Amino acid sequence: MPAEIDLAAAAPLLLAAAALGYLLGSIPFGLLLTRLAGLGDIRAIGSGNIGATNALRTGNRWVAAGTLIGDAGKGAVAVLLAAQLGMATGTDPGWMSAVAALTAFLGHLYPVWLGFKGGKGVSTFIGVLLALYWPVGLLFCATWALVAAISRYSSLSALVGALLTPIYLAWLDQWHLVGLGVLLAALIYIAHRDNIRRLLAGTESRIGKKESGA
Repeated sequence: MPAEIDLAAAAPLLLAAAALGYLLGSIPFGLLLTRLAGLGDIRAIGSGNIGATNALRTGNRWVAAGTLIGDAGKGAVAVLLAAQLGMATGTDPGWMSAVAALTAFLGHLYPVWLGFKGGKGVSTFIGVLLALYWPVGLLFCATWALVAAISRYSSLSALVGALLTPIYLAWLDQWHLVGLGVLLAALIYIAHRDNIRRLLAGTESRIGKKESGA
């Protein structure tokens, strides 16, 4: 985690960063964009997930791209705004960023507006990593792309990338972020538990395959 901080004194601002992160993270771009495109409710399409991979199953690549950018962007914006708030108020921006990163991720996974049933967090994870320390964000993307090219499994690509993220952080001497990286990676594994079961059973859908029902 970031440097030591007087948590009692900083509590109100850390709570503000947490609220900011959660509210931004809970914006369901996949749901909003599919509806705006006249494609109905994304939760009734493919896997029923609100993320970019399932948005691609609509056949509309623009909606999928918009979902990816929106979900990544909200994570990045949450981290950057929290850091700015920390600098403006004299509160450690490292702590502010870390809190906003975690709650933005949780907001995407468990948005209150959708009955706490959100996405699986990969795009938001990318945005958070790019804002916290962009080289690791790029390494995650490169790992995802490599595994996806070989396996054609989006879920496996995310799982491998998430597993390696704390290692990348340690390798690049970002030890203050390793704990957060481990926590976010663990949440990705929890969110992908059904995918893990299907991968083990050999029934997981590959990238680009349309599914007929949720």
